[in-house]
Amino acid sequence: MATNSLKVATFNVSMESENYLPRGSALQPALLSQLLAEGSHPQIRNIASIIQHVRPDLLLLNEFDYISQPEQGVQLFIRNFLQKAQHGQDPIDYPYFYYSTVNTGQPSGFDLDNDGKVSANGADAWGFGQYPGQYGMVVLSRYPINLSKSRTFQHFKWKDMPGYLKTSKADGSDWYSADAWQQMPLSSKSHWDLLIDVKGTPVHVLVSHPTPPVFDGKEDRNGKRNHDEVRFWVDYLSGNQANYIYDDQGTQGGLAEKQRFVVLGDLNSSAVEGDSYKEAIQGLTGHSRIDSNFIPQSNGGKANSPTNPQGAYHTAAWRMRADYVLPSSYGFRIKNGGVFWPVKGETLDFTVADRESSSDHRMVWLELEITD
Repeated sequence: MATNSLKVATFNVSMESENYLPRGSALQPALLSQLLAEGSHPQIRNIASIIQHVRPDLLLLNEFDYISQPEQGVQLFIRNFLQKAQHGQDPIDYPYFYYSTVNTGQPSGFDLDNDGKVSANGADAWGFGQYPGQYGMVVLSRYPINLSKSRTFQHFKWKDMPGYLKTSKADGSDWYSADAWQQMPLSSKSHWDLLIDVKGTPVHVLVSHPTPPVFDGKEDRNGKRNHDEVRFWVDYLSGNQANYIYDDQGTQGGLAEKQRFVVLGDLNSSAVEGDSYKEAIQGLTGHSRIDSNFIPQSNGGKANSPTNPQGAYHTAAWRMRADYVLPSSYGFRIKNGGVFWPVKGETLDFTVADRESSSDHRMVWLELEITD
């Protein structure tokens, strides 16, 4: 096999309608589509310029609202922003993309937060969201995506994970009603295993966006779900340990050995900081099939937290490593990588001035050499 270079990135872009409205405003799920059609919104232009500057071959966008008609959503972003030069950067094209429905904002019909009433959205949705598709996901690719051999796990039930972290009320009874628990999906958005054809070399892209382990109560339902959403990938990569897993088409099992893969996403979990349970993310970053020796970093993160020894590795303005690009140890060699977080005076420094400039997260990228 000829040696090839593959640049892979993840970026939580905060491109959901709530981000474009004053707090307390009535949400407009179609707002993102409108802004993409207009082609001039400064935050979206800044996000596009970051993508054009880093120029990944494969890119996961977290918090990109799901818009069912691609010509009104992701294709507008590609055509009106990425294919046009932004802030002196060269245009970039992604001929292939993947997106699908997610659990955020999908009404459950149950009182999942136990506040005494059933809401059509928010914390009573299968994944927290004010409308279906909020905080969705999109994968952009320079290479073809083999849809017939890709897998989604949006509807995998949390109850079917052996050893799941149980959520209980103060009196020890189950937090979720029996009927709700039977239907409760593990994924707050979804889990995807997309097979990319990189010049004849198959590469699995394993993407997700687990719920933040906060915004709940003493029952810690979000913390436990975050742990198990991250743990899903640990099991998926662990041979017979993955036998319980089934995808949305009913196929069982995890990822076979001797496969190239990259785990991507805003996992909302750190092995050394933050509020999450640490065991799952430690199990993932320390997995025998994953090369975690290189940790992307930036001068901007270090400057944002000058007294924190972890600051250089942070991927979010709120000071934590939350976003990951984790390649398989098989079939790849890490050549380079980083977190796009320029300090003042560096190229595109204005794009990370604050959340309104682009996002409260930073793009994380690795350049990988495909090896035999």
